[in-house]
Amino acid sequence: MNNQDDIQILIIDDNELYCKMLVKLIEKMGMTSRYETTLKMGIETAASEAFDVVFLDVNLPDGSGLDGIPLLREGVSPPEIIIITGVGDADGAEIAIQNHAWDYITKDVSLQSMKLSLDRAIKYRRQKKAATSNIVLKQDGIIGKGPLISNCLEQAGKAAITDSPVLILGETGTGKEVFAQAIHDNSPRVKGDFVVVDCSALPDHLVESTLFGHKKGAFTSADSDRIGLVEQAHDGTLFLDEIGELPDNIQKKFLRVLQEKRFLPVGGKREVTSDFRLICATNRDLTGMVENGKFRRDLYYRICTIVIKLPPLRNRTEDIAELATHYMNHHPCFADRGPYIFSQDILEALQAYSWPGNVRELFNTIDCICSENPLESEIFTMHLPTHIRAEITKNRIKSSGDTAPAKQAPCGDNGDRKLIPLKKLLEQTRFDYIKKLISVTGGDIAEACRVSELSRGHLYDLLKKYQLRS
Repeated sequence: MNNQDDIQILIIDDNELYCKMLVKLIEKMGMTSRYETTLKMGIETAASEAFDVVFLDVNLPDGSGLDGIPLLREGVSPPEIIIITGVGDADGAEIAIQNHAWDYITKDVSLQSMKLSLDRAIKYRRQKKAATSNIVLKQDGIIGKGPLISNCLEQAGKAAITDSPVLILGETGTGKEVFAQAIHDNSPRVKGDFVVVDCSALPDHLVESTLFGHKKGAFTSADSDRIGLVEQAHDGTLFLDEIGELPDNIQKKFLRVLQEKRFLPVGGKREVTSDFRLICATNRDLTGMVENGKFRRDLYYRICTIVIKLPPLRNRTEDIAELATHYMNHHPCFADRGPYIFSQDILEALQAYSWPGNVRELFNTIDCICSENPLESEIFTMHLPTHIRAEITKNRIKSSGDTAPAKQAPCGDNGDRKLIPLKKLLEQTRFDYIKKLISVTGGDIAEACRVSELSRGHLYDLLKKYQLRS
């Protein structure tokens, strides 16, 4: 490949001889690289410099490389990750690919195969960078510059220039409708209507007529013709919020609408056409619903061409101060009250709270504070609702203690008065077993899997859950 001087490659492997072999291979290809021999140092180096490709070993002295993939992929332009391992493992390969690794290869492959994988990763990365650089997204209403939200904005920009169906996932209050609106506003359909349908609020007996419309006399209360929301979205965007709540019989009919772009109004005799772009959103686990037969598999595959997963606010605390300030400065309710000032202590408190209601809860909290304290210009932690202050204080006390699961006897001298919930007992037993398993096997993952009969992927999940190191 030509013009490789701008490509930066990081190798994370505890075998220095293997690292030096890769360095020579990369130098012959006209690129520069460096290596680290621990997962911790590798992650720190990747966070401080911009790398295009990372070769990542699985078995490192201070942890599994598979656990490091999400950390290495944080940032606006995460590197392509090529997993390298001495012993191939099907479960490990599955975990790697699910975490968006570029490739999973064993160290016994030829240098030519290693070079081919690297060549392809670089070609893909160059193409992706070139395409992304041409996308400029108008992001009115989307606040934040952190890596997680920046990645979502990049995905939204790509989605806006296509006409493919988009599925937006995220907890309640993360801004799914705001992202859907941004995709519409940046799309060729911006001159058409953005039609919102809250599937969870549709009355069962009116779902079909609301979506597809009806003719006069189609049912008792149909005293005139009515155009459905699908038809209103012609030449625009139809946004189905909480699509997981759509009844099964309507799912089947809507699948045909997506395929044919035509439908029959309730009581009608002639089909109506509507050329719309579909964006869906849900806070539910649609894949789990599909497996449990609660959502049509064929419809699921039609609506998830592009998937954007919005992060919860607790995972993007770096954006909280900007979100709060922007809301305060731009909300019309506060326009005539003069500027409010956030003290440093409340900004720290806002970042310490878990925000189960996400951005929506943050904005509602600010509304509550300002409504109850209209004459005070500076906002302190004491202005927060009591339940928020209580949780922040509780978490601070807990974090200062031991974070490992508390050891608690299932029963004591007083018999059943000391019994603990079965779920808690099973969890404690599982923790004790995994901790002892790693101790007995000396951290040898292969031996631990053999002894416990756990898959490698399941064992890694448990180690991560209990914050144990192999």
